[in-house]
Amino acid sequence: MTAMVKFYPFSAKQLLALNWWCNGSKFGDKNGLICDGAVRSGKTLCMSLSFIFWAFYSFNDTSFALCGKTISSLRRNVVTPIVPMLKSLGFCVTEKISKNLLEIQRGSVKNRFYIFGGRDEGSAALIQGMTLGGVLFDEVALMPRSFVEQALARCSVEGSKFWFNCNPEHPFHWFYNEWIKKTDEKNMLYIHFTMDDNPSLSPKIKSRYKSLYTGAFYDRFIEGKWVAADGLVYPMFSVDKHIRSAGDEFSEYYLSCDYGTVNPFSLGLWGRGNDGWYRINEYYHSSRDTGVQLTDEEYYGHLKELIGDRKITALIIDPSAASFIETVRRHGELTVIKASNDVLGGINRVCMALKQNEIFFSPVCTDTIREFSVYRWDDDIKRDAPKKENDHAMDDIRYFVNTVLAKKTDDCMFSVAVERK
Repeated sequence: MTAMVKFYPFSAKQLLALNWWCNGSKFGDKNGLICDGAVRSGKTLCMSLSFIFWAFYSFNDTSFALCGKTISSLRRNVVTPIVPMLKSLGFCVTEKISKNLLEIQRGSVKNRFYIFGGRDEGSAALIQGMTLGGVLFDEVALMPRSFVEQALARCSVEGSKFWFNCNPEHPFHWFYNEWIKKTDEKNMLYIHFTMDDNPSLSPKIKSRYKSLYTGAFYDRFIEGKWVAADGLVYPMFSVDKHIRSAGDEFSEYYLSCDYGTVNPFSLGLWGRGNDGWYRINEYYHSSRDTGVQLTDEEYYGHLKELIGDRKITALIIDPSAASFIETVRRHGELTVIKASNDVLGGINRVCMALKQNEIFFSPVCTDTIREFSVYRWDDDIKRDAPKKENDHAMDDIRYFVNTVLAKKTDDCMFSVAVERK
């Protein structure tokens, strides 16, 4: 039985994204569509549906590409939301997971939609040799230019078009400069979305999203602006709000570690309280400042002192710290989790955790408090990156949040479908 799908009325910009290619449209001769702007603005779903509708209106027995940063993110953002909608509209959808392929049919028209992940420079090889009627890029600003250009080169069928959507990044990004700033030159339709362009979002949900971001992340994800990050990385950190005595009532414990020999070594002890996670205590050693370089075994001894008699769920550690990871594993007393080193994604999650009062710091964590006050974006390079100084406690905090709080954060950022009554 086909599930019933509830639809909400589309906004004017969503309708334009859905219908720009139709007969009689003044934009029908455009080479493609670019949609950027705020998170949860409804651009992804209406563009995805429009891409499928256009493909069936224009072609039969033709191959197309659906591209995301990863296949799993594309399935989450595009495939999972649109499949039940297509089925409710009379399309027959067959997913061949092993081939990363969707076969979609309606009446006598049948087309193939191949799924690709454009994670890194090597991804371009995956799409070589194909002949496509069109390609859709979800989160195109997260993909390498080589992959995008290789996919575009595959669109050699007469009448093929390009479809892009993304949230803004920094203003030096290649996609902003080569496509958004050159929409007329490339004969593209450009639509900028805000959350007000998504009728299915209630005022409460909009306020919720606005509360999650600050600084450059707010400008990009809420205002939809291509702006550079500058100033403090965590301007929302507050001594009054986030510095609290830890107490003794904790249900679970973790360690987080940023490893360094010449660079500082930072180790944090975390406890789960009733109202959030507390950085109970820390160990911080800089061989440059002290003139004393410690061995991995000596670091392990300080780790044991920090633990005391507590039962630790896991040590979350810098994935490049191979020698110290081996030392810890050799002792056989702790579970080791190699942290995700997604810097910008991790910083964003720490921002959310601070804004939502999910993490707190004991007054004894003096190096953490010091680094929060001086950890800044690097304004000397044309990309988003924090300065590589005063960042070691910041890194181990990011490892912890990106691992332990990641699932909760992802669940919070739920998809709000743009639907129609």
